[in-house]
Amino acid sequence: MKEFIYSRNAVYETLRAKRREVFKIELADNVQIKGRLADVMSLVAQRKVQVVKAKRPQLDKIHEHNQGIVAEVSKYPYADLLDILENARKKGEPPFVLLLDSLNDPQNFGALIRTAEAVGVHGIVIPLAHTVEVTPAVVNASSGASEHLLIARMNLSQAIDALKEENVWVVGLDQDGEMVGAKTTRHFSGATALVVGSEGEGIRQLTRAKCDIVLKLPMRGQVESLNAAVAGAVALYLAYLARNNS
Repeated sequence: MKEFIYSRNAVYETLRAKRREVFKIELADNVQIKGRLADVMSLVAQRKVQVVKAKRPQLDKIHEHNQGIVAEVSKYPYADLLDILENARKKGEPPFVLLLDSLNDPQNFGALIRTAEAVGVHGIVIPLAHTVEVTPAVVNASSGASEHLLIARMNLSQAIDALKEENVWVVGLDQDGEMVGAKTTRHFSGATALVVGSEGEGIRQLTRAKCDIVLKLPMRGQVESLNAAVAGAVALYLAYLARNNS
């Protein structure tokens, strides 16, 4: 099956990652080849990908925020949990995994992917159902970071069991958890799997019960909580700092 990746950064990272087959690039006939678009065309030439000129309205039918370029590509290549753990082993690092429990918003998913890739997460696990998948909208929201990160789809309960067998500490992020502080930093410093829940419901009870500990971020303002993407990003950076300080 094929799909259309749109926007300059998303297309550029898709080409650079070389994880998908790229069948064709459609380029707006009035676009100027400079900046990131020049980088894209350099990679296109290296990979000998067909380039066709298209009228802007034609590209707008695919997505209104196409930035003058669309790539026809193969579907996203999901990995599995073993690939993620092997990725950590190859790098000589304790596993650092992000589990997303029924996240539904593509923008939140893309933002978390981008942060996870930036802090060195070895892979992300999402459920088999009732969740957003790696769609072109998610690729765009992640600014193409999805193309460089291993993402697996599997039963989260089974994933947690498998991670525990590898001595990975499973940390849930939820407003009803223990406050993050100096005493909880150690939970982020070694082999860690961070579990972030959905936008409205948070972590499901079955998933929560399997976590080794559930933590919440300190809040001093008037709002009750941060959204899933922001809270997850903060927790990922706390883990990044703890892992590097240790």
